[in-house]
Amino acid sequence: MLSSPLVVQFPASMQMTDEQFFEFCQVNRDLRIERNQFGEISIMSPTGSQTGNRDARITQQLMNWADEDQTGIAFSSSTGFKLSTGAERSPDASWIQLSRWNALSPEQQQRFAPICPDFVVELRSPSDKLQPLKEKMEEYMREPGIQLALLIDRKQRRVYIYRPGVAEECLENPATVSGELVLPGFILNMSKI
Repeated sequence: MLSSPLVVQFPASMQMTDEQFFEFCQVNRDLRIERNQFGEISIMSPTGSQTGNRDARITQQLMNWADEDQTGIAFSSSTGFKLSTGAERSPDASWIQLSRWNALSPEQQQRFAPICPDFVVELRSPSDKLQPLKEKMEEYMREPGIQLALLIDRKQRRVYIYRPGVAEECLENPATVSGELVLPGFILNMSKI
């Protein structure tokens, strides 16, 4: 297992097209793969069992709320999105308003959808360095459509909240975290994570 992402850089003449990158990810399904706006590919091994369980608990809570609310759809960590910068990201959990999702063509919905979710969650694994995760959250904040993002740092028992145009907020050991006005009624129970 990789303790931190392996970053692969390609010469400009060897950059993958979107189609090639999608196929690369499909034939390497056991790895978590992301690509930044410069074409650098980050390859991460699957998470450890505890982190995988906690990640699933986040997705479960979000999916349950989304099923009840019915104003959007939730996604797991295996979903990739193509951001406006060209980066392909796969947040640990995410949610998109139904009206924005339905504006995409069926073909776009089948691949790495060219949309940034309204809401994203990243869970820091024990081997993750905090600063690269914060930079990823800041990248999301520059995207059209994003409204709220959470970075959960279990190691330090903190949750960093990101909103567009607003400084990061840090909650110390919260019992719950609200989806605010973006996800009305959604409460993330941290004891499950």
